[in-house]
Formats: sequence, C-alpha cells, structure tokens
Amino acid sequence: MTQKRASLESIAPTVEEAIEKGLEQLNLNREDVDVQILDEGKKTIFRFASRQARVKLLVKSADVELPSHPDIKVINNENEANQETLVVDTLRSIIDYLDIDAKLQTSVEEQDDDRRPVIKINIEGDDLKFLIGKKSEVLNALQYLLSLMVSHKESQWVPIQLDVQNYRGRREGEIQKMARLIADQVVETGKRQSLEPMGASERRMVHMALRKDDAVYTESVGEEPNRKIFIYPKK
Repeated sequence: MTQKRASLESIAPTVEEAIEKGLEQLNLNREDVDVQILDEGKKTIFRFASRQARVKLLVKSADVELPSHPDIKVINNENEANQETLVVDTLRSIIDYLDIDAKLQTSVEEQDDDRRPVIKINIEGDDLKFLIGKKSEVLNALQYLLSLMVSHKESQWVPIQLDVQNYRGRREGEIQKMARLIADQVVETGKRQSLEPMGASERRMVHMALRKDDAVYTESVGEEPNRKIFIYPKK
C-alpha cells in the first residue's frame, strides 16, 4: 500500500545540519519525517574544498500542514515497519561497550494516520550527566549514532528519540513554558520579542509550542550558533 507524501531536499556542511535545516524549513520534529542520506559530503583540510552533505526528508503524514516552500515536492512511498527491537538491542550493545550500568526504559509513541511510531528510549542510572553534555551535545551525538547504526541495517532512517534521566522531557517543558510566557508579553505589548540563541532542536520546540497560537507567530533569525527565535504579534 502506498500513500502520497511530501519531501524536501536539504544541503548543509554535515548530514546532521542538513537534517536540522530541513526540519526547520518544514516546521516539523525529527519523528515527523523519514530521512534519506543522499550524500554524506566530504571534509578536507581546506573548508572551501569540502563537499556538502545532502539529505531528503520524507514527511510521514499526508495530512500534516506544511509551510509554503518551493522545494517541497509530493511523492509516493510505502508505509514503514516498527524496528523497536533492533533499536533497543543496538543501544544496549553501545551501553555495554561503554561499560555503563544503566537501565533502558522503552516505549513506542503511535502517530496519527499512517505515520510510523516513534521509538523512545530513556537511559536511567547513576551519574549519567556525562551522557547529556553541554547543551545536550553528547546526547544528540549518541542519538544520531544510534540512528545511523540502525538505519544502516534497515536501509532507511528510523525515528528515534533518545533521552537520559528524562532530560529532554524536562527541558522541553521549560522551553514551552518560557515560549508561552514571552508570547503573552508580545500580545500584551504588541511588540516583538526574541529568545536567547538556541540549537535547532530547541528552536523547533518553540515553533511547535506556538504554531497553533492565533495571536502570535514565530521566526528564526540569524546564523549559527547565534540563531534565535523572534515572536511577533499577528496583526
């Protein structure tokens, strides 16, 4: 069985940056798309001689509301199967190799329509802050590595959300609360306001938190690593 799906190609210096750039253009979360790596790119000593990475993001749901973008195309693609066991076994092998005493709490979050479920894994244990790192850099890298390993075996990108001691859940709650607070101030004053610079994943949390707000709209402005979100009142 096939279904119509939207796709967007994205180019950036690295695969991860290309994925994040495409997600921001689509205004979607990582679990809302499948990713095809078209070109991993090539790094050289001289940056100007490097070849950039290129990926294709496939939107899972045909009913999702997408922003207007000239590069978004409609394609046909087959439904995906759930790879929960493979993901868990692969992560367990990484944890065992690192000699970390930890428990894995797993769940599968069903999505609307025909979108594949998101495999969520939370790593619990003592003194695991090093797995999160500054601004969740280590956690993001570990999640990306896990996705690459599983995707290599499955020949497709598998939607995974990796967490450590529920850090992402707590952080997302803090960001959503802050976004709504700033949005209320924007509505009250009628003037735009900006948030502090954030990574692409956290900026997306703000976009998602306010996307259905009829009184404000959001826009990312600037270049990495100082790119930040402005919240504007709707006229």
